[in-house]
Amino acid sequence: MTDNPLLLDWPDATHTAACATALGRKLQAGDVILLNGPVGAGKTHFARSLIQSLLSLPEDVPSPTFTLVQTYDTRSGPLWHTDLYRVATDSEIDELGLIDAFDEAICLVEWPDRLGPLRPENALSIEIALSGDARTAKLSWSDPKWAGRTAGLEQFSDRTAFRDAFLDRAGWGNASRTLVAGDASNRRYERLKMTAGQTAILMDAAPDMGEDVRPFIEITQHLRSAHLSAPDIFAQDEANGYLLIEDLGDDLFARVMAEEPSLQSPLYKASVDVLVELHRAPLPELPRYDADIMTERAALAFDWYQLGVLGAVDTQARAAFSSAFHALLRPLDAVTPVLIQRDYHAENLIWLPDRTGAQRVGLLDYQDAMLGHPAYDLMSIAQDARRDVSAELAQMMTDRYLEATGQEPDAFAQAYAVLGVQRNLRILGVFARLSLAYGKPHYVDLIPRVWGHIETNMQHPALASVKPLIQAALPTPTAALLQKLRDQCAAIQLH
Repeated sequence: MTDNPLLLDWPDATHTAACATALGRKLQAGDVILLNGPVGAGKTHFARSLIQSLLSLPEDVPSPTFTLVQTYDTRSGPLWHTDLYRVATDSEIDELGLIDAFDEAICLVEWPDRLGPLRPENALSIEIALSGDARTAKLSWSDPKWAGRTAGLEQFSDRTAFRDAFLDRAGWGNASRTLVAGDASNRRYERLKMTAGQTAILMDAAPDMGEDVRPFIEITQHLRSAHLSAPDIFAQDEANGYLLIEDLGDDLFARVMAEEPSLQSPLYKASVDVLVELHRAPLPELPRYDADIMTERAALAFDWYQLGVLGAVDTQARAAFSSAFHALLRPLDAVTPVLIQRDYHAENLIWLPDRTGAQRVGLLDYQDAMLGHPAYDLMSIAQDARRDVSAELAQMMTDRYLEATGQEPDAFAQAYAVLGVQRNLRILGVFARLSLAYGKPHYVDLIPRVWGHIETNMQHPALASVKPLIQAALPTPTAALLQKLRDQCAAIQLH
């Protein structure tokens, strides 16, 4: 190793991500980075930030603790991210194909001490240590190429300065700031309040964390042009990932309905009226949520739920399901599309009773919108993964939409059921992944409701070809199987 290792101070997660991004831009096939440090030091955060900065399109980057290896196609070529904590022998490493990958891909290796004599001599070693809430990193190497790769890492950006400059330009530099609940992404939200009482929301979406505010801006403009209550954007800094947006308040549908159950029907009717108005609007230029994408997303139930409860993925069963399900989804691609927000549910809608019509519904978390079938968002809010919606209320919502739009009821009902299976299989896989790869056990508690939606949708005759494939491959989430997922989640947390 080099006689003069590079020592870095990372005062917060943003600095860690910025350094990882700067390094990632210089990597190429054959570069191996060994990430050392205790549990909680930030190895996975560093790796995730580096990977996300190299992806052409946003993509989830789970920890490989459970799967051992995650692979990615990046702008710089193939990338392998591996966690060897659970590996005990050289033969296991050989079975992973990791040794060949050292020559053919960019490789990020957590717990590299498991490599023993297989450790590549030309690797960059990064030793991360905790120092209070901050981190310190020691970078060392023997291959001279790393001197160039690591040059300038001491100068990675300080987002605090960018944020303060942005707020000053926008005239909000003197506002008080309070953290508000965010979403499942890397975005951070703060409520700003001026001495005169005006409020706004600061969205901090760090590009170094794989975030991009441009889709949010574009979809916001489209929703507002359709006379819907997406938040107004007061100021924007696309390069550094800052937006100053309208404060729509805290009255989420889920919260309002919990406090005043009598408002449940009016709120859900209003949510349908939003879709009616949105589906009448001209279409923006967005990619299609088509049969190819939907089939692959539905198969996440095999990749993670089946893996978690059975210990392995049945690749033949996955392939059989994908073939049959794609055939069901393909005809829906011929239906005239609408904008679908894809996460339209009670925790992403805000009640604005002082406004009128469809504008009484404030919209959030729509930056992943695509073009898709008109039934998708209606099904999404009626088959909520986090709260129960009665069959009677769901039917009322469907009837209201059909009456307003003139859709053919039988074809709509069939599409609704097929899309319901697709979305809920995807959620089943995502919840299992969040538990197994991220150590978030509360998602396990939501799985029975999601499974109930799958079973309800499979009662439709259109699902006859895939129902036996799903039932044979994906076990019902019994109490024992759910506990198995929780136990594995606890192991991730301990790790």
